[in-house]
Amino acid sequence: MSKQADYVLRTVEERGIRFIRLWFTDVQGFLKSVSISPTELEVAFEEGMTFDGSSIDGYARIQEADMLAKPDPSTFAVLPWRSEEQVARMFCDIYTPDGEPFSGDPRVVLKRNLEHASEQGYTFYAAPELEFFYFEDSEPEPKVLDRGGYFDLTPLDVAQEYRRKTINALEQLGIPVEHSHHEVAPSQHEIIARYTDALTMADNIMTARLTVKEVALQHDIYATFMPKPLEEYD
Repeated sequence: MSKQADYVLRTVEERGIRFIRLWFTDVQGFLKSVSISPTELEVAFEEGMTFDGSSIDGYARIQEADMLAKPDPSTFAVLPWRSEEQVARMFCDIYTPDGEPFSGDPRVVLKRNLEHASEQGYTFYAAPELEFFYFEDSEPEPKVLDRGGYFDLTPLDVAQEYRRKTINALEQLGIPVEHSHHEVAPSQHEIIARYTDALTMADNIMTARLTVKEVALQHDIYATFMPKPLEEYD
Protein backbone atom coordinates (compact mmCIF):
# COMPACT_ATOMS: atom_id res chain seq x y z
CA MET A 1 0.00 0.00 0.00
CA SER A 2 1.28 3.48 -0.87
CA LYS A 3 2.33 6.12 1.66
CA GLN A 4 -0.60 8.28 0.55
CA ALA A 5 -3.04 5.46 1.25
CA ASP A 6 -1.48 4.96 4.70
CA TYR A 7 -1.88 8.68 5.36
CA VAL A 8 -5.58 8.51 4.41
CA LEU A 9 -6.17 5.53 6.70
CA ARG A 10 -4.50 7.32 9.64
CA THR A 11 -6.37 10.56 8.98
CA VAL A 12 -9.74 8.80 8.81
CA GLU A 13 -9.06 7.13 12.16
CA GLU A 14 -7.62 10.20 13.90
CA ARG A 15 -10.39 12.57 12.76
CA GLY A 16 -13.22 10.14 13.36
CA ILE A 17 -14.46 10.28 9.77
CA ARG A 18 -17.63 8.23 9.51
CA PHE A 19 -18.09 7.89 5.75
CA ILE A 20 -15.90 8.10 2.66
CA ARG A 21 -17.53 8.93 -0.64
CA LEU A 22 -15.92 7.39 -3.70
CA TRP A 23 -16.55 9.66 -6.70
CA PHE A 24 -16.31 9.06 -10.44
CA THR A 25 -18.04 10.40 -13.55
CA ASP A 26 -20.04 8.83 -16.34
CA VAL A 27 -19.39 9.56 -20.02
CA GLN A 28 -21.77 12.55 -19.88
CA GLY A 29 -19.81 14.18 -17.08
CA PHE A 30 -22.30 13.52 -14.29
CA LEU A 31 -20.79 12.89 -10.87
CA LYS A 32 -21.45 9.44 -9.37
CA SER A 33 -20.83 8.42 -5.78
CA VAL A 34 -20.81 5.41 -3.49
CA SER A 35 -20.26 5.73 0.26
CA ILE A 36 -18.20 3.29 2.29
CA SER A 37 -17.38 3.02 5.98
CA PRO A 38 -13.81 3.28 7.33
CA THR A 39 -13.68 -0.50 7.83
CA GLU A 40 -13.93 -0.99 4.04
CA LEU A 41 -11.32 1.61 3.12
CA GLU A 42 -8.26 -0.64 3.12
CA VAL A 43 -10.06 -3.16 0.90
CA ALA A 44 -11.05 -0.33 -1.45
CA PHE A 45 -7.40 0.70 -1.82
CA GLU A 46 -6.15 -2.83 -2.41
CA GLU A 47 -8.94 -4.39 -4.45
CA GLY A 48 -11.39 -1.65 -5.41
CA MET A 49 -15.13 -1.51 -4.74
CA THR A 50 -17.39 -3.53 -7.04
CA PHE A 51 -20.41 -1.87 -8.65
CA ASP A 52 -22.89 -2.56 -11.44
CA GLY A 53 -21.47 -0.82 -14.50
CA SER A 54 -24.53 -1.63 -16.62
CA SER A 55 -26.51 0.94 -14.60
CA ILE A 56 -24.06 3.75 -15.49
CA ASP A 57 -24.56 5.44 -18.88
CA GLY A 58 -21.85 4.37 -21.32
CA TYR A 59 -20.10 1.93 -18.99
CA ALA A 60 -21.04 -1.70 -19.65
CA ARG A 61 -23.66 -4.07 -20.98
CA ILE A 62 -25.66 -6.19 -18.53
CA GLN A 63 -23.60 -9.29 -19.32
CA GLU A 64 -20.44 -7.27 -18.50
CA ALA A 65 -21.87 -5.51 -15.46
CA ASP A 66 -19.13 -5.86 -12.84
CA MET A 67 -16.73 -2.91 -12.57
CA LEU A 68 -14.21 -1.82 -9.94
CA ALA A 69 -13.80 1.67 -8.49
CA LYS A 70 -10.31 2.19 -7.05
CA PRO A 71 -9.86 5.40 -5.02
CA ASP A 72 -6.94 7.72 -5.69
CA PRO A 73 -5.58 8.58 -2.21
CA SER A 74 -4.02 11.82 -3.50
CA THR A 75 -7.55 13.22 -3.95
CA PHE A 76 -8.60 12.70 -0.32
CA ALA A 77 -10.43 15.67 1.22
CA VAL A 78 -12.98 16.24 3.98
CA LEU A 79 -16.25 17.76 2.78
CA PRO A 80 -16.72 21.09 4.60
CA TRP A 81 -20.51 21.30 4.25
CA ARG A 82 -21.18 18.23 6.42
CA SER A 83 -21.04 19.79 9.90
CA GLU A 84 -22.99 17.11 11.77
CA GLU A 85 -20.44 14.37 11.03
CA GLN A 86 -17.12 14.01 9.24
CA VAL A 87 -17.46 12.87 5.63
CA ALA A 88 -14.57 12.65 3.16
CA ARG A 89 -14.27 12.03 -0.55
CA MET A 90 -11.82 10.57 -3.05
CA PHE A 91 -11.95 10.33 -6.82
CA CYS A 92 -11.71 6.87 -8.34
CA ASP A 93 -10.30 5.28 -11.46
CA ILE A 94 -12.53 2.59 -12.93
CA TYR A 95 -11.19 -0.87 -13.77
CA THR A 96 -12.58 -3.99 -15.37
CA PRO A 97 -12.75 -7.20 -13.27
CA ASP A 98 -9.48 -8.40 -14.82
CA GLY A 99 -7.67 -5.32 -13.50
CA GLU A 100 -7.45 -3.33 -16.74
CA PRO A 101 -8.27 0.42 -16.77
CA PHE A 102 -11.76 0.86 -18.19
CA SER A 103 -11.55 2.70 -21.52
CA GLY A 104 -14.91 4.41 -20.95
CA ASP A 105 -13.88 6.11 -17.71
CA PRO A 106 -13.37 9.85 -18.44
CA ARG A 107 -10.61 10.09 -15.82
CA VAL A 108 -8.75 7.15 -17.38
CA VAL A 109 -9.15 8.70 -20.84
CA LEU A 110 -7.70 11.99 -19.61
CA LYS A 111 -4.76 10.27 -17.88
CA ARG A 112 -3.99 8.30 -21.04
CA ASN A 113 -3.95 11.47 -23.16
CA LEU A 114 -1.79 13.28 -20.61
CA GLU A 115 0.69 10.40 -20.80
CA HIS A 116 0.79 10.73 -24.61
CA ALA A 117 1.41 14.48 -24.26
CA SER A 118 4.14 13.88 -21.68
CA GLU A 119 5.91 11.46 -24.02
CA GLN A 120 6.13 14.31 -26.53
CA GLY A 121 7.49 16.71 -23.94
CA TYR A 122 4.27 18.56 -23.13
CA THR A 123 2.62 19.36 -19.80
CA PHE A 124 -1.06 20.30 -19.91
CA TYR A 125 -2.31 22.99 -17.54
CA ALA A 126 -5.86 24.32 -17.33
CA ALA A 127 -7.47 27.46 -15.88
CA PRO A 128 -11.24 27.34 -16.46
CA GLU A 129 -13.83 29.91 -15.46
CA LEU A 130 -16.82 28.57 -13.52
CA GLU A 131 -19.96 30.47 -14.56
CA PHE A 132 -23.29 29.68 -12.94
CA PHE A 133 -26.65 31.16 -11.96
CA TYR A 134 -28.41 31.53 -8.62
CA PHE A 135 -32.21 31.30 -8.67
CA GLU A 136 -34.81 31.42 -5.92
CA ASP A 137 -35.84 27.82 -6.58
CA SER A 138 -35.73 25.04 -9.18
CA GLU A 139 -39.09 25.81 -10.78
CA PRO A 140 -39.23 25.83 -14.62
CA GLU A 141 -39.65 29.63 -14.68
CA PRO A 142 -36.34 31.07 -13.35
CA LYS A 143 -36.65 33.69 -10.59
CA VAL A 144 -33.45 35.73 -10.38
CA LEU A 145 -31.97 36.95 -7.11
CA ASP A 146 -30.64 40.21 -8.53
CA ARG A 147 -30.52 42.49 -11.55
CA GLY A 148 -26.80 43.08 -11.35
CA GLY A 149 -24.41 43.24 -14.28
CA TYR A 150 -20.73 42.68 -14.99
CA PHE A 151 -18.52 43.34 -11.93
CA ASP A 152 -21.44 44.98 -10.06
CA LEU A 153 -21.12 45.34 -6.30
CA THR A 154 -23.77 45.65 -3.58
CA PRO A 155 -26.63 46.35 -3.33
CA LEU A 156 -27.20 44.90 -6.82
CA ASP A 157 -24.98 41.85 -6.22
CA VAL A 158 -26.93 40.37 -3.32
CA ALA A 159 -25.36 36.93 -3.84
CA GLN A 160 -21.77 37.90 -3.08
CA GLU A 161 -22.15 36.31 0.37
CA TYR A 162 -22.97 32.97 -1.28
CA ARG A 163 -19.89 33.28 -3.49
CA ARG A 164 -17.73 34.08 -0.46
CA LYS A 165 -18.94 30.99 1.42
CA THR A 166 -18.42 28.88 -1.70
CA ILE A 167 -14.84 30.10 -2.02
CA ASN A 168 -14.20 29.36 1.67
CA ALA A 169 -15.48 25.81 1.13
CA LEU A 170 -13.35 25.35 -2.00
CA GLU A 171 -10.22 26.47 -0.19
CA GLN A 172 -10.98 24.06 2.66
CA LEU A 173 -11.05 21.37 -0.03
CA GLY A 174 -7.62 22.44 -1.25
CA ILE A 175 -8.89 24.24 -4.36
CA PRO A 176 -7.27 27.71 -4.64
CA VAL A 177 -9.39 30.49 -6.15
CA GLU A 178 -7.98 33.53 -7.96
CA HIS A 179 -11.08 35.73 -7.85
CA SER A 180 -14.85 35.89 -8.28
CA HIS A 181 -17.37 38.45 -9.49
CA HIS A 182 -20.87 39.06 -10.81
CA GLU A 183 -21.22 38.24 -14.50
CA VAL A 184 -23.17 39.98 -17.29
CA ALA A 185 -26.63 38.48 -16.82
CA PRO A 186 -28.88 38.88 -13.76
CA SER A 187 -28.03 36.29 -11.08
CA GLN A 188 -25.01 35.10 -13.10
CA HIS A 189 -21.73 34.63 -11.23
CA GLU A 190 -18.18 33.54 -11.92
CA ILE A 191 -15.45 31.89 -9.86
CA ILE A 192 -11.99 31.44 -11.38
CA ALA A 193 -9.83 28.67 -9.97
CA ARG A 194 -6.05 29.05 -10.01
CA TYR A 195 -4.46 27.12 -12.87
CA THR A 196 -3.05 23.66 -12.25
CA ASP A 197 -2.37 20.43 -14.14
CA ALA A 198 -5.27 19.10 -16.18
CA LEU A 199 -6.02 16.00 -14.09
CA THR A 200 -6.11 17.93 -10.82
CA MET A 201 -8.23 20.62 -12.46
CA ALA A 202 -10.70 18.05 -13.79
CA ASP A 203 -11.15 16.73 -10.25
CA ASN A 204 -11.37 20.30 -8.93
CA ILE A 205 -14.07 21.30 -11.40
CA MET A 206 -16.26 18.32 -10.54
CA THR A 207 -15.79 19.18 -6.86
CA ALA A 208 -16.46 22.89 -7.40
CA ARG A 209 -19.69 22.26 -9.29
CA LEU A 210 -21.05 20.24 -6.39
CA THR A 211 -19.75 22.77 -3.85
CA VAL A 212 -21.60 25.64 -5.56
CA LYS A 213 -24.83 23.63 -5.45
CA GLU A 214 -24.35 22.48 -1.84
CA VAL A 215 -23.72 26.01 -0.55
CA ALA A 216 -26.76 27.28 -2.46
CA LEU A 217 -28.88 24.51 -0.97
CA GLN A 218 -27.77 25.48 2.53
CA HIS A 219 -29.21 28.95 1.88
CA ASP A 220 -32.47 27.70 0.36
CA ILE A 221 -31.65 28.86 -3.16
CA TYR A 222 -30.88 26.96 -6.36
CA ALA A 223 -27.64 27.01 -8.38
CA THR A 224 -27.36 25.81 -11.97
CA PHE A 225 -24.59 25.58 -14.57
CA MET A 226 -27.03 25.66 -17.49
CA PRO A 227 -25.41 27.67 -20.31
CA LYS A 228 -28.45 29.82 -21.12
CA PRO A 229 -31.30 29.63 -18.60
CA LEU A 230 -32.41 33.22 -19.34
CA GLU A 231 -33.61 33.52 -22.93
CA GLU A 232 -32.91 37.23 -23.31
CA TYR A 233 -29.21 36.97 -22.33
CA ASP A 234 -26.28 35.37 -24.18
